Amino acid sequence: MTDPAAEGLAVLGLNKNFGDIVALTDVSFTIRPGEVFGFVGSNGAGKSTTMRIILGVIAADGGEVSFNGRPVDADIRRRVGYMPEERGLYPKMRVGDQLVYLARLHGLPESQARERMTYWTERLGIDDRVGDNVADLSLGNQQRVQLAAALVFDPDLLVLDEPFSGLDPVAVEVMSEVIREKADDNVPVVFSSHQLDLVQRLCDRVGIINRGQMRALGTVDELRSRGGVRLRIDAPNAPAGWADGLPGVVRGDYAAITTLYVDDAYDDQHVLKAALATGPVHTFVAETPDLTEMFREVVSTA
Repeated sequence: MTDPAAEGLAVLGLNKNFGDIVALTDVSFTIRPGEVFGFVGSNGAGKSTTMRIILGVIAADGGEVSFNGRPVDADIRRRVGYMPEERGLYPKMRVGDQLVYLARLHGLPESQARERMTYWTERLGIDDRVGDNVADLSLGNQQRVQLAAALVFDPDLLVLDEPFSGLDPVAVEVMSEVIREKADDNVPVVFSSHQLDLVQRLCDRVGIINRGQMRALGTVDELRSRGGVRLRIDAPNAPAGWADGLPGVVRGDYAAITTLYVDDAYDDQHVLKAALATGPVHTFVAETPDLTEMFREVVSTA
């Protein structure tokens, strides 16, 4: 019987060098069944290298990858739906034939492979292009076919490298729905993306990698809270520096709208009283930084 604590994907202590270039250093994270994990970082940070190690495309120099408590081997990899950042399709092969072929490679019989091809091309809005060669499609439709190829055999794990690249807003929404649906089916999903607003909206947890090292890991709310609370105050008559020295105020940016960076010692009513002492206050809002701001902070301080 599988240990419940071992269910899902576990990436433990991955190290990888390419000659003198250190690509990964002790990268670790887990993804539980039904969880959507966002893997974010700048170009060259190590995202694709990590994903290729998970898939066995390249070998790690150290560390291990397991799925449901078992080391990831060829049998497990056959159950992984992988969408590479670069196009991994046959450009001169028709869409429908290609998806059926890929489904059969993963063990589906002919009839079921055709059923799954029909389902996913309709679900992703490319059913009218099944007779076209992939090379004749727009980049956005090629991306939809790429996702269909990752889904057509009902994988047990989804690994998606920049799945939203080149998609229009309608396609982004469809792909977002599909990702959540697969997670609702208890499939672990990991995807990388530079579109951090989508990561923030879709993901249960996020890992931020920079220069081959995991710099931050947690839920979106946990990562955002690391940036602390910020007060946005519209007090047009307040002079520069009016909040300096107030308990809990770490620093202030005094522009048309004052931004105060505060710690746990701040008292919102005390700050509001000080603002009102300078004149009228039109807005007074407490907020935490979004994931984009948090990402910039983590990368800039790493």
